[in-house]
Amino acid sequence: MKTYTGESFFFPHSGKRGVILLHAYTGNTNDVRMLARHLNWCGYTVFAPLFSGHGGDPKKILDSRGPADWWDDTRMAIFRLRDVGVDQIAIFGLSLGGLLATKALENDPRLVGGGVFASPITSWGQSNVPEYFPKLAANYYRQQKMSPALIEEKVAKLEKRLPSQLTAIQEMAHQISDDLGKIHQPFFIGQGGQDEMIDSQSGAQLKEALTANQTPVDYHYYPDASHLLTINTAHRQLFSDVEKYLQNLFEVSLNDNKQ
Repeated sequence: MKTYTGESFFFPHSGKRGVILLHAYTGNTNDVRMLARHLNWCGYTVFAPLFSGHGGDPKKILDSRGPADWWDDTRMAIFRLRDVGVDQIAIFGLSLGGLLATKALENDPRLVGGGVFASPITSWGQSNVPEYFPKLAANYYRQQKMSPALIEEKVAKLEKRLPSQLTAIQEMAHQISDDLGKIHQPFFIGQGGQDEMIDSQSGAQLKEALTANQTPVDYHYYPDASHLLTINTAHRQLFSDVEKYLQNLFEVSLNDNKQ
């Protein structure tokens, strides 16, 4: 069985409008490739960076600096688009990627908008990642044809290291949640009702926090969808909703620039 590790990809298009897509924790850019193709066909340059440590042995994720590295990856993605003349940029993220996309919107007012797909901005500490990570690692090692004894040994070592990184992510999430008032761009939220990884009310909680600060929110709830909104049963509707959001977003941005 081939292991698809994903890698950073860049889909160019003419014009100055671009989209950055950020993948999930333990995932890779395959999480967002279909959405990227759809948005590229719609006329946007799309870039999806592979987060440091991702795309292979789960141990490499824990070997990275975690949130510090992934924030650097996010900022470099923005710089890359601007370097090629794409200066009207929206940024979105799936799960962990949503945390980084939100942080980018808080720290860079030149971004015209963006948002999250199934991202626990307000509830990272309630996620099922601690149970999921060892299973993902064991599955990866089985694909590498390792012996059961070696797999057990490797996974046990990862389980000892995991809490430290999850704590760092939770601290980042808390800071992002505290800084939501810095976001003034229109914000997209997608949330599945059957989310197996995070609280299915996370999206509604984020919407409430943002609207309390007068941030325009485009909220979409997919009652039958699980966590990976960009590839599961809700993906077609999500793609359509994101497309419409971007159409409205860039029309507003264009009108603002003319004034």
